[in-house]
Amino acid sequence: MACAVVVTPGLLRGSVAAVCTQAALLRLTASTLRHLTLTRIMKSKKETDHLERTASVIRQEVVSPAKVCGAADESPSVKSLRLLVTDKEFSFKAGQWIDFFIPGVSVVGGFSICSSPRLLEQERMIELAVKHANHPPALWVHNKCTLDSEVAVRVGGEFFFDPQPTDASRNLVLIAGGVGINPLLSILRHSADLHREQANKGSGYEIGTIKLFYSAKNTSELLFKKNILNLVNEFPEKIACSLHVTRQTTQISAELKPYITEGRITEKEIRDHVSKETLFYICGPPPMTDFFSKQLEDSHVPKEHICFEKWW
Repeated sequence: MACAVVVTPGLLRGSVAAVCTQAALLRLTASTLRHLTLTRIMKSKKETDHLERTASVIRQEVVSPAKVCGAADESPSVKSLRLLVTDKEFSFKAGQWIDFFIPGVSVVGGFSICSSPRLLEQERMIELAVKHANHPPALWVHNKCTLDSEVAVRVGGEFFFDPQPTDASRNLVLIAGGVGINPLLSILRHSADLHREQANKGSGYEIGTIKLFYSAKNTSELLFKKNILNLVNEFPEKIACSLHVTRQTTQISAELKPYITEGRITEKEIRDHVSKETLFYICGPPPMTDFFSKQLEDSHVPKEHICFEKWW
């Protein structure tokens, strides 16, 4: 099992429905790929350069063509994408991000994958969710991206959960702020897949309990809440969540109300889950990740059990 304390890029995540053919994707030629991966790197704008910020972070060598096969509004400010990646060399670990190369856009994006590795294995699909911003890749996703748009992707990042079948069982505490939910949703979905596999086959990695703490401005900005609650209901003995809203102005729905707390995630809530069997994954704005990682260290959690990623 591996995890790392690392500072990395902006993030995304989401789920959508659509179909596109592999044959159409293969029309993205080798010369187009070279254009995306070389020209765009050379022209990246320094003030928003994901490649510069993550230059020291491990990433794969393979750059793979991808085609947009679905898009949806995940919230008023976040758009989710589904990409078809037929390249069999393309793989990722739950929690990792991609370099996102867009034709005609000089800046390379950095977005976390929010789907599980199992979806890629079964359908050759990955899912992203991108928050609206003035950053050129985000603007492209929100304003210009269409079905069948061709891009290229490369996996990177040292923030992931990838247990092996013989590893000791661990509990997970996932702490998310805003679009920081993206890599943590991938980890949550991967953990659910591992539990299903272990329950069906009687072998494989045995996941412990998982508690998700997730804070957003209001319930409309709580991304993937239906996906999260579906997993909580499917595995009530394994998965639990505490959803926090900091500036709620409308009535909270009856379906969500049992899971909602008005106010920020507190130190005590996290401290109550400290144990030697627990790994902590934190992703959100830099002040939030700094605060909780320091709090956990002060609670004598080993540094190797605290994994964090900052979005910018």
